[in-house]
Amino acid sequence: MVNTKQWIDCLLCCQLLQFAQFLIRLKKHTMNTKTKVPQALKAKVMLWTDVSYHDMEEIDKMHSIPDLESALCSVFRVDLLEPKRGVLLELYVQAVLFCRECNFIKEQTSALLSIIKSIHEANIETPLNNIEQCFKYCKELLLCHSVRRPPFSINIFSSEDVNCILKYIHNSYVRHYKLYKYIFTPQVKLDLSLTYSGISDQDEPTMEDSSAPDFENEIKKETRQDSKASIEEPNGASLGSKSELKALIEKEVREQMMLVSGQLDQRMKDIADQHNSAQDSPQPNHKAKK
Repeated sequence: MVNTKQWIDCLLCCQLLQFAQFLIRLKKHTMNTKTKVPQALKAKVMLWTDVSYHDMEEIDKMHSIPDLESALCSVFRVDLLEPKRGVLLELYVQAVLFCRECNFIKEQTSALLSIIKSIHEANIETPLNNIEQCFKYCKELLLCHSVRRPPFSINIFSSEDVNCILKYIHNSYVRHYKLYKYIFTPQVKLDLSLTYSGISDQDEPTMEDSSAPDFENEIKKETRQDSKASIEEPNGASLGSKSELKALIEKEVREQMMLVSGQLDQRMKDIADQHNSAQDSPQPNHKAKK
């Protein structure tokens, strides 16, 4: 005859195995078909893609911040509610001011605005972490506009311009990519529910609070009630073992969830620290492929 403790350990192992399989599916992003997976993006030439020569003439006429916001809102057709509208227009306005400080010509300003727009769209395409793909995409876009190799790339930016632009994008956007992702993407929440085979719903303890102390008190109360019921009814002896089984499983699941959450937070912190402490990236290779 199988011991009760062995039976509990066996069921606990089965539940943990199912939970591990669920985490693997979660890592592969198959838990929600509506959530887009970060993908590698292909860079291309973006001269006059979003901002035409006529648009640049209109932008150059604007000198105040409200006028710039109005012109850029018309050029990029920004039709968003606050705070998304204000954040996006601020991103474009600061990019125009940066181009004016660097004395960029119309072609350079148009290309840089399209580059920043493409990086932003790549970032908010998915609520999942894709900072590595976005930063790599940024470097490839700058390379497409700093090497003369038509029709694949053009050289409207010098090596000094590329370094200056890369530093600006890193300080103004990459450092705050979590903020942009939080504002422009839906929040992903994990809703985990467990079902216990062979245990009816009426045996489940009612819990108003999911905290550990209250949960343990409920278990103790049920244990005392089950011990009293076992004196009157021999068939009620199995209720205590079932409650203990559920308590062990839920406790183990909570510990595993806290462990996974801590690992994810540490990973995000490491990535943020890596970008915050990053030095100037090496200059891209400007030699055209033969």
